[in-house]
Amino acid sequence: MVRLIFAFLLLAPLTACKSNNKSEVAPLEAPKAVAATHAQAPGALQGYETAYFASGCFWCVEAIFESVKGVQEVVSGYSGGTEENPTYEEVSYGRTTHAEAVEVYYDPKVISFIELVQVFFGSHDPTTLNRQGPDRGAQYRSIAFYKNAEEKQIIESYLRALEENQVYDQPIVTEVKEFKTFYKAEEYHQDYERKNPNNSYIRNVSIPRLNRFKQNFPAYLKDGGH
Repeated sequence: MVRLIFAFLLLAPLTACKSNNKSEVAPLEAPKAVAATHAQAPGALQGYETAYFASGCFWCVEAIFESVKGVQEVVSGYSGGTEENPTYEEVSYGRTTHAEAVEVYYDPKVISFIELVQVFFGSHDPTTLNRQGPDRGAQYRSIAFYKNAEEKQIIESYLRALEENQVYDQPIVTEVKEFKTFYKAEEYHQDYERKNPNNSYIRNVSIPRLNRFKQNFPAYLKDGGH
């Protein structure tokens, strides 16, 4: 019973997404040749803290974190690799060591870093190596980034709690990785789910994943879940 309660409080249901690979349903417009490093917050976002996560398709992950109270903005991009200025074409075809990732701007007075870590683990399957739903390859791997020793300790402690309570039947493969650089994705990827509700991947993968999260984490949602 304790295990079931723990799983319910911390994790969304783990179901495999079913759709064509996301790269097959991307819009026709070409990505920008160079995606700029998102080194500083825009003026409107000054004063917010940032957190970085990778857990599969960034269209899905962006929409999930944007539904969370205390989150002001979420940016889709690339992180976790060594190549400079990666493009979507390079990352999505596995030609870099980067993963699709998100940059989360949040108000620590409203939501804490540990709660964001709970959102991260509770909105994807951290046991599937280099895969999330229909998307396969190291570019879709699970990564929780830390910027300092405190964030690293929070992530590692939470991960240990999941393992000690045997929440999963399989080993967790999430990387706990020091944050280095985040590259903002091409503009057409930003707010993609909101702007493209009729896209087949969005209908079949992103929206169901978002709805599962909302159902299991109502206390974390902004504006009553809308």
